Parts: sequence; C-alpha cells; structure tokens
Amino acid sequence: MENNKNLEMNTTEKLYEIIAAAIAVQPEIIREDLAYQEIPEWDSMSHLLIVEAVETHYQIKFEFDDIFDMGTIGKIREKIKKYEALIEI
Repeated sequence: MENNKNLEMNTTEKLYEIIAAAIAVQPEIIREDLAYQEIPEWDSMSHLLIVEAVETHYQIKFEFDDIFDMGTIGKIREKIKKYEALIEI
C-alpha cells in the first residue's frame, strides 16, 4: 500500500496540483507548455512559491541555475527528474 501512495504522490497530475496551489489557480490551467509570466498569477514572486512548494513536496533542493531555467511547467518537470524525484504514470 505504501508504494501505491508514493506513486500517487509523484505523478504529473500531482505536480500540476502543487503548482496550481502555489500560484492560486485551478489545476486545469496548468499544462506542460505554460510559460513563466504567461498568466498574471505566475510572476517572479509566485515563481519562488512554486520552487518552494516543489522542493518541499519532493524533498529536493534546486540549484540556482535550475531555478533560473524553469521557464515552463515542462522545464520544472525536467528539473525534478534531474533529481530523480518525479515518477510518471
């Protein structure tokens, strides 16, 4: 049962929920090609909220260059994969 819970917590859908909650939008708005500052809710301050929420959930610490390179949701997912923390289902 524990393995199923871990898988459930590390899906792309869960990532979208984490990001949506961090920037206070509906998860349906989140998509792979959504870009930084494409919507008013994703500004420089909320970008840091996304980073904090993702780091907390996946128990990772991004390097500065990774944070700077997170220009789309897809790039965020790539950076999480770099730390081997995201399991896709």
